[in-house]
Amino acid sequence: MTKRFLDFILSLFGLLIIGPFLIFFIFLVWLEDHANPFYFASRVGKNNKSFKMIKIRSMVVDAEKKGAETIGLNDKRITKIGKKIRKYKIDELSQLLNVLVGDMSLVGPRPNTPKEVEKYNRQEQILLKVKPGITDFSSIVFSNEAEVVGDHLDPDYAYNTLIRPLKSRLGLIYIENQSIKLDLKLLLFTLATLINRKLGLELVRNTLETLGYKEEARLIEGFGNRLN
Repeated sequence: MTKRFLDFILSLFGLLIIGPFLIFFIFLVWLEDHANPFYFASRVGKNNKSFKMIKIRSMVVDAEKKGAETIGLNDKRITKIGKKIRKYKIDELSQLLNVLVGDMSLVGPRPNTPKEVEKYNRQEQILLKVKPGITDFSSIVFSNEAEVVGDHLDPDYAYNTLIRPLKSRLGLIYIENQSIKLDLKLLLFTLATLINRKLGLELVRNTLETLGYKEEARLIEGFGNRLN
């Protein structure tokens, strides 16, 4: 079974199952301000190729022109319904469309903005050798990214100092060990995180230890102790 085949089948199945659920929330987003319920975010994918990542809009229209790229805990650009869909990652589910057409994979390093990719060091450039994904190790560890950034006066600076180093490292670890088996594990871990974040962190930590990344596992354990 190839990764692309798994991506296509699971994303198609997922869209068929959750389609009515997504339509309901898309309608609620439109109802709040009668504007386009979708947000097409510029991201950089495999081989440095740009694409539009499809998200259900959780912020005001043209939010990217009204503040930092990184979203803080109490960012005033987030709409009322946006707070709810961000909490349960509903805004990310529309990325199954990106997976279906081949821009993304279900599992892989999270795609970054062109501005952030410009800051990549030589090691981080390796992240652009694979398709970006909806979820991976870092998506689970930083599922509460807005809480980590908090109300920092410069959320982009907070992201680059508090999140990006470990996020990039976890992306590289995924690339070093990618397999269908690991992809299936991470999909299950992601579902577990939606129910219990502490459980998701523990599953990731145990997996990293098993793979031999004890230092990264220790960092994640410390992270969990601070944020749970």
